[in-house]
Amino acid sequence: MWTDSQIKGKILHKMTRKGKFEHSHTALDNLQKGFPLDLRGKAKNMSQEMIKEGILHLKKTSYGKQISINAEKKEKIMEYINEFLKME
Repeated sequence: MWTDSQIKGKILHKMTRKGKFEHSHTALDNLQKGFPLDLRGKAKNMSQEMIKEGILHLKKTSYGKQISINAEKKEKIMEYINEFLKME
């Protein structure tokens, strides 16, 4: 069973590998891709939580909501990523 921290870690791990920091964005809807079907709803909720925590920046555009990683929250980001990597 995945914990909230592990789900957040997987999302952040994926985004860091793709270089989605500050001015490089991806669609909010893309974050749940790669999760099992039964976890996609929870992944979407964890994305919203990370926006509230300030870990993810939300940018509203004419073509949808875009997000990027807030590099200033490096310690918290690494904490979540390490939690995800422990389960592999």
